[in-house]
Amino acid sequence: MDAEQPLRAWFQEVEHASWQGPADVRARYGTADFVANHRVIFNIRGNKYRLVVAVKYEVFCVYVRFVGTHAEYDTIDAATI
Repeated sequence: MDAEQPLRAWFQEVEHASWQGPADVRARYGTADFVANHRVIFNIRGNKYRLVVAVKYEVFCVYVRFVGTHAEYDTIDAATI
């Protein structure tokens, strides 16, 4: 999968991050989108892939909810996945 390295790089950055809220995410990832239920959508590998995570800022837990192509992303509801 050609997204493996970009996903590993994202994971390594997030593992060391200390986001207090969406503004901290936006400061590092300017193209991140925010939807209901604390979901954050990241563009991976030049927007070829989408990564949807649920973030619990108060305890800094990031749960991966979806990884897929942009076309696959178009078939899901990012707020409920």
